[in-house]
Amino acid sequence: MSEPIDTLVKRAEFLFGKRRPLLPFWQEISENFLPMRAQFTRQFYLSEQFADRILTSYPLMVQRDLGNAISAMLRPREQEWFQARIEGWESLDKTSKAWLQWATGVQKRAMYDRHSQFVRATREGDQDYAAFGQTAITREMDMAERRLLYRCWHLKDTVWAETYNGSIGEIYRYWYPTRQEVCKLFPKTVSPNVKSQLANDPHVEVKCMHVVVSGEDYDRVPLPGGDKPPKYRTPWVSCYIDVENKVVLQENASYSRIYTLPRWATVSGSAFAYSPAAVAGLPDGRLLQAMTLTLMEAGEMSVRPPLVAAQDVVRSDVSIYAGGITWVDAEYDERLGEALRPLITTSGEGLKHGFEMIKDAREQLAEAFYLNKLALPPPDRDMTAYETGQRIQEWIRQALPLFEPMEVEYNGVLCDDTFEALMRVGAFGSQADIPSPLRGKQVKFTFESPLHQATDRKKGALFLQAGQMLTEAMQLDPTNAFQVDAVTALRDALEGIGVPATWMRDPKVAQQMADAKAKQDAIAHGTNTVLAGAQAAQALGEASKTLGGAPA
Repeated sequence: MSEPIDTLVKRAEFLFGKRRPLLPFWQEISENFLPMRAQFTRQFYLSEQFADRILTSYPLMVQRDLGNAISAMLRPREQEWFQARIEGWESLDKTSKAWLQWATGVQKRAMYDRHSQFVRATREGDQDYAAFGQTAITREMDMAERRLLYRCWHLKDTVWAETYNGSIGEIYRYWYPTRQEVCKLFPKTVSPNVKSQLANDPHVEVKCMHVVVSGEDYDRVPLPGGDKPPKYRTPWVSCYIDVENKVVLQENASYSRIYTLPRWATVSGSAFAYSPAAVAGLPDGRLLQAMTLTLMEAGEMSVRPPLVAAQDVVRSDVSIYAGGITWVDAEYDERLGEALRPLITTSGEGLKHGFEMIKDAREQLAEAFYLNKLALPPPDRDMTAYETGQRIQEWIRQALPLFEPMEVEYNGVLCDDTFEALMRVGAFGSQADIPSPLRGKQVKFTFESPLHQATDRKKGALFLQAGQMLTEAMQLDPTNAFQVDAVTALRDALEGIGVPATWMRDPKVAQQMADAKAKQDAIAHGTNTVLAGAQAAQALGEASKTLGGAPA
């Protein structure tokens, strides 16, 4: 196995070297906005004081707010933020829809299991995504226990390459477990060198690498008579390598890429993305730090200005603290000037102007990080329902383009990968239990968020508005009632506001019940008509008898 190891290590070193010029830029972003990740160009020690080079915490807070908004908007824990769907969902029967909703619940419970670390991984990933425009999250089956395990990795240890069509291909990640961890995770394939040194010092780190490459390219070298057939026929191959000892620790076929690598804004010719928020906010972040330092110095100058002392007059140290006494020669004549006087006098106007500049810089920084687009601004006056609706639509138009790409490359890949993994381990039961309309179909996910709720629930408002318009129109012409398919409109409105499929009857069953009700009403109407006719005939007969028996 030395040949594929050497090939993979050389390929990894090439990609890491190609990405090296990007590290100082990421280091500066992290020092200004995310100090906990400032490990791109320097070693990080736990004894350090975080953000000790920063004078104001405002840049850190705007980045934190944007990172927190990603989970709050796209993965609200209190809502069913993703739903399993297939093409043609609207035409599915009740059983198929109910099974997809049940499978969604199974997947959510697996993802939010406390041992899966999904919340931790995505929370760390959201901060990386907001600051650097990308993150690296893995979804694996726990090596020790058969359950999902999500982890977020530092970008400095992870590189990847693009394929010809712009998608992400091979992925390499350096990993530094201890000798004890390597022996525990890979007891059968661990290097004899690591095993022999385990007793002496089990906590020494071992340089390892995790590689995910295409299955058709792994361990495939050209031969004189043609290419060697691929060793694996799966889309991907996952391989753990002990780089120091040149040992393959684990080699598995994989149907998924394992890594979720969402990219915010891409650049032509580069496999790595960038954060539009951090790029736009970095100049303001630097400016804000410099302005804060200047104001701190100016404030100190105004409170404790430098002093000028008359030569050979001051007889003690100058005491500038509260209640301090400075001794001056008693024979000094004050008419020659004060023995001790400030060198600089300030009126405070400069400080006021400086605070205004800082306020402007903060507003620019908040706008760079889209904080003005995350929440609907409060109304400045009383508004009609139409005006409120228009404001909501404007907010959706501004905020939806910000979060919509994240749903596809971030949430979408995570959910698709997790669904496939759970399906392969039988988490959704037997294949025979899957309704026949769903078998062999590609499951896709739709996502719920405050933005989508505002968009989808328009159907409910439109239904009510259409009902009001029809009521007015029917007063002019009763035949206008036939202009709208009330059954279809009601079902669309109910699905739009999130009514579960288990609450809804199958359209065919509902139509049969409606037909039976109409038939029953017709029979009841006919019976009532016959009874009314009989009563009328009886009344007429009684009237005839009364008239016939009356005296002439």
